[in-house]
Amino acid sequence: MKILITGGAGFIGSHVVRLFVEKYPQYQVFNLDKLTYAGNLQNLKDLEVEENYTFLKGDITDSAYLESIFSENAFDAVIHLAAESHVDRSISGPMAFVRTNVMGTVNLLEACRKHWLGQLEGKLFYHVSTDEVYGSLGDEGLFTESTAYDPRSPYSASKAASDHFVRAWHHTFGLPIKLSNCSNNYGPNHFPEKLIPLAIHNIKSGKPVPVYGKGDNVRDWLYVLDHARAIDVIFHKGKLGDTYNVGGVNEWRNIDLIELLCDVMDEKLGRQPGESRRLITFVKDRAGHDARYAIDSSKLMGELEWAPSVTFEEGLRKTVDWYLQNEEWLEEVTSGHYRDYYAQQYGER
Repeated sequence: MKILITGGAGFIGSHVVRLFVEKYPQYQVFNLDKLTYAGNLQNLKDLEVEENYTFLKGDITDSAYLESIFSENAFDAVIHLAAESHVDRSISGPMAFVRTNVMGTVNLLEACRKHWLGQLEGKLFYHVSTDEVYGSLGDEGLFTESTAYDPRSPYSASKAASDHFVRAWHHTFGLPIKLSNCSNNYGPNHFPEKLIPLAIHNIKSGKPVPVYGKGDNVRDWLYVLDHARAIDVIFHKGKLGDTYNVGGVNEWRNIDLIELLCDVMDEKLGRQPGESRRLITFVKDRAGHDARYAIDSSKLMGELEWAPSVTFEEGLRKTVDWYLQNEEWLEEVTSGHYRDYYAQQYGER
């Protein structure tokens, strides 16, 4: 089987690529990534020698490029993770999210439709999405696979649109598809613009740790390796045409999470208890900030026998340990030097 994984140099994508390359040596895994600011091949440096791994630098908004790689490689399946994913960036520059998340997805769907025409047996387009498409919850309730879409940011609207296009290509053209919508991920290799790695970096450096509003917003947190495991089981055992919600069964208020992280960092760094909490700084709330996300993963757990493997406290400690042991990685991604190397090595596409 030849599998194209888009966004495979990113946070979630790199863990999915690693799992598939190492677990399925009989598969040929192709990692397609544009190598934007959030794509980092250092995440997969050790896989470069593996015979079943190939890296492709390219942009999913470039339909001619997609045509060329589909013609050359005759992919059997696509796991689509490539996306612009930061809400704050979508507020300041929404059109990049429309181009990548909507048009990029449609380009991939069309490439699959053209190259799999009349030969759909054994083919699969697996689209990885977010729980943010469902909007915002009150104090009670959970997002299920039948929850109506109600996106509130340009990011979530672009992902909702891409979900709709994937289902439309399934119903109209018969394309074999699966979808999953996941909650907030955390873990190793996360680009430090997101809450947990940003906080780890700032706490270590003694810088203010920004928290939106009063820190009352609630998120369901999922350890990234557990998400990769879920993608694996959905890819292999999920029903064609179905959607699966993936969550950590793990709700935290932002302020409670940050306080726990401060305490773990104090312990790891040998600081006095409570020292890092002094860095917490409340900042103006994000525009259209969703109050609460919470995922009902019972379908995935019941039908496909998946479950999170670690508690949040365990996962958070693993995450902190990884960042403290990989200071060079963190310094490199925050400096942006790796992007200069990519420009020299691969040029711009």
